[in-house]
Amino acid sequence: MNQEKKSLWAWVAYDMGNSAFSTTVMAGFFPIFFKSYWSAGVEVTTTTARLGFGVSLAAILVALFAPLLGAYSDRQGGKKRFLFGFATLGFILCAFLALIPQGGWLWAIAAYSLAVFGFYGANIFYDSLLNAVAAPEKRDWVSSLGYSFGYLSGGLIFAINVAMTLKPEAFGLSGPAQAVQASFLMVALWWGLASLITLKWVKEPAPSGGGFKDSWADLKSTFNHLKSLKPVWMFLLAYWFYIDAVDTLVVMSVDYGMSLGFKPDDLIGALLMVQFIGFPAALVIAKLGERFGVLKAIFGCLLVYAAVCLWAVGLQTKWEFYVMAGMIGLVQGGIQALSRSYYARLIPPGQAGEFFGFYNMLGKFATILGPALIALVGLSARILLSDLEPAQAENIASRIGFGSLLILLLIGGGLLYKGGQLSRLQKVPPG
Repeated sequence: MNQEKKSLWAWVAYDMGNSAFSTTVMAGFFPIFFKSYWSAGVEVTTTTARLGFGVSLAAILVALFAPLLGAYSDRQGGKKRFLFGFATLGFILCAFLALIPQGGWLWAIAAYSLAVFGFYGANIFYDSLLNAVAAPEKRDWVSSLGYSFGYLSGGLIFAINVAMTLKPEAFGLSGPAQAVQASFLMVALWWGLASLITLKWVKEPAPSGGGFKDSWADLKSTFNHLKSLKPVWMFLLAYWFYIDAVDTLVVMSVDYGMSLGFKPDDLIGALLMVQFIGFPAALVIAKLGERFGVLKAIFGCLLVYAAVCLWAVGLQTKWEFYVMAGMIGLVQGGIQALSRSYYARLIPPGQAGEFFGFYNMLGKFATILGPALIALVGLSARILLSDLEPAQAENIASRIGFGSLLILLLIGGGLLYKGGQLSRLQKVPPG
């Protein structure tokens, strides 16, 4: 294998590693374990709010530092070092989750928030390395390849973890709770191994030199430059809104299903389905983007997500939840991959770190809005519905909170359309 291919697959390897965390921990076991083990006996709207605000806090911290760190990595050539540093924080705190005793919800949300902080922070530098491992004409495909193999890897690790919880004795474990704790450790080890592969073999662009003072000047220059690149900042604004719904669905869907009374086993099965549908679907959507245009493919994904939000509000049965999971699996990897590669073709060459710093900053600010929006709308609806039976009020409030994501999709889609019109008028790279 030549150096170029080795670098590309080492880049893909990181997505395979961190996807185990986003699947097993963020989307799968943590929301369930947080409610049933660390917050046992607490009202579901309260646990949802705790989880939402914890994720939002981690996102705020990343968003505040993302642009400056991105600019610094362009100067120092330290993208891989920063990636590994944030990832190390993430997988160490992921392992620490296995040590927190029952009822320790405060320790759990603190450790989880820091692990999510590491996960999000590492992604700033991972995304910015796309331009280093793929030529412009290959970025849509390579970006989708990362997400596709991430879904496959995350799904396989999660399937093993689910088997551990269903048959703990077969793995030498005392019960389901210990199986979940062992899963946290397994994910941490897999994520750490993938990070080492990326650190060793991904090639990195030559640094331009300078320190934090120069990076701060670069950041101000980039911000001023960004204001003159109207198609770029219009896309960023659109991305800020629509990726909110996408990321929030990953983090909060299982919590939402539990709030409606679905069994954990049913929710885990639906999540597995998302992973294994997402593996081929991300590659198929990349091909559709090549055939019909990237922007049209992104709009198609947004329409599916809008349908998901409407469908979710009326969920009643297990099979309906599985339909929702299947719809998400069809478009989740595609919209993430094509958004990343489309942005990569819009930005000036040699400034990937700082421009992707803004990209990730807005993505994380969107993640602040998403979980917090569900939490605030749900709690407000619960108060307004206080005349109803408590169980009925909680059920309706959860549905209203989750449905509020549709607003963000509509705003994001409208801004994306306007930005696409500007791109065509100004003849920036085609979508």
